Amino acid sequence: MLSLPQPQRRRRPSLTPMIDVVFLLLVFFMLAARFGAPDAIGTGIAGSGGDWSGPPRLVTLRPGTLLLNGQPVAADALPAALLALMQTPTDPVLLRPEAGADVQALLDLMTQLRAAGLTGLSVVE
Repeated sequence: MLSLPQPQRRRRPSLTPMIDVVFLLLVFFMLAARFGAPDAIGTGIAGSGGDWSGPPRLVTLRPGTLLLNGQPVAADALPAALLALMQTPTDPVLLRPEAGADVQALLDLMTQLRAAGLTGLSVVE
């Protein structure tokens, strides 16, 4: 007599690995995506065609130092020095972080200047 092996029952494929991969892709793309406008920190856009009046007002942010029009200035004295160069508090002020400048330091500087009433802030490269 001929003995044949018993036919095995077919196993249904498990969907768990596929669901894991889908969730990993979802998390990856959520973390890699850029949400919101590129102007999310509320800065003005330099070169947007506004009229410039008065002396230059360029604040350069270096690691550990601030320069106003190329001259070192203390962070406490910066708002008063800028107001002396401005006709109104809405006049444009250019903020230029140099290589190595901390983003948090830039945001702190912007917060300090806005608290002093300066609203025409633009970040340039």
